[in-house]
Amino acid sequence: QVQLVESGGGLVQPGGSVRLSCAASKSLGGIYVMGWYRQAPGKQRELVAVITSDGTTNYADSVKGRFTISRENAKNTVYLQMNSLKPEDTAVYYCKTANARVEYWGQGTQVTVSS
Repeated sequence: QVQLVESGGGLVQPGGSVRLSCAASKSLGGIYVMGWYRQAPGKQRELVAVITSDGTTNYADSVKGRFTISRENAKNTVYLQMNSLKPEDTAVYYCKTANARVEYWGQGTQVTVSS
């Protein structure tokens, strides 16, 4: 079992920045991914950004150039740096880690972009 704890959400003005953190209780080991998803009210959960165990990253088109995913292996932690935030980025952001057999989700952290 792996526990994921997200932090860093909150209220931010349009154009502002925020960094989310997700700390895993342990690494899945081997080939795995860690990533961020988001779910806005009335919408389906969608991928924001993922990073694989070899460092490959992938982003949703809507956040390319504005968001950066990174990780700190020694702390089993993944980060999402979000810049130039827009109101449409408002959502609950969830952290996920997965390999070919299992996946685990965090509890989510709210990000609200509003003036």
